[in-house]
Amino acid sequence: MSVILGPNRYGKAETRLVRVVRDGDVHHLKDVNVSTSLSGDMEAVHLSGDNAAVLPTDTQKNIAYAFARKHGLDQIEDFALLLARHYVDGYPPIHHARVEIDEYAWDRIPVAGGDRHSFVRGNGEVRTCVVHHDRDGRTTVVSGLKDLVVLNSTGSEFHGFLVDEYTTLQPTTDRVLATAVAARWRHVDETSSFGKSYGEARRCLLEAFAQTHSLSLQQTLYAMGERVLNTCPEICEIRLAMPNKHHFLVDLSPFGLDNENEVFHVADRPYGLIEGSVLRDDARDAGFAWE
Repeated sequence: MSVILGPNRYGKAETRLVRVVRDGDVHHLKDVNVSTSLSGDMEAVHLSGDNAAVLPTDTQKNIAYAFARKHGLDQIEDFALLLARHYVDGYPPIHHARVEIDEYAWDRIPVAGGDRHSFVRGNGEVRTCVVHHDRDGRTTVVSGLKDLVVLNSTGSEFHGFLVDEYTTLQPTTDRVLATAVAARWRHVDETSSFGKSYGEARRCLLEAFAQTHSLSLQQTLYAMGERVLNTCPEICEIRLAMPNKHHFLVDLSPFGLDNENEVFHVADRPYGLIEGSVLRDDARDAGFAWE
């Protein structure tokens, strides 16, 4: 029996980077988390400790900071592409680069006369992207969001499901439907207008959630993905993960009170987790794109 080295990669995880653009006395803020992973000719370092082909992870951190100053930081997908190409094109031992960026929203604090440099952290939603680039010229851009918390207070049903001796859940024709959407969508190529595309995809997700009379969270998931693909031709596939944030009706009868879908107990766990992908029938295989 022989032992061999399997797939591997290394990099710098979660480099927090805030860039302030000073447009006179009006400031603009970008707050991101950058993670880089590199792979290629790494046999020697694993088998003998020869570091000649290793770009230190500390250097990768410094490159993120330096590039934010030299090249600016607007759309996170463009910045990820810049970093990934730099690693693959600039260092012969590196054959593949993966760059993941999360962006955290800040809103201007509204004050009399207009705010110039004061911000309040935005909602819990996080914008995301993952870029892959390799020496063969393959480039894949996956954009997305996570922690987008949404709720419908009616317009949701759940009945007609499988029943066995362990079933206690009662069917319902009127329930609260709540979830925290995590969505990732794959672009046809790397030439999209990423800011515009993100805004459109986010709008489609929210509108489809609000406008779909739901018979199941799976049905809602598909409707949301379908809306994005029908609206955004630059996107060929979308994957969604949607935990069911259960709202259980509280029994108030011991207190002589009725409860017509007004008072609920929200359980954080366990929860149902619904996952699925929606894609155009001509979508090409992305290979490594999603991980």
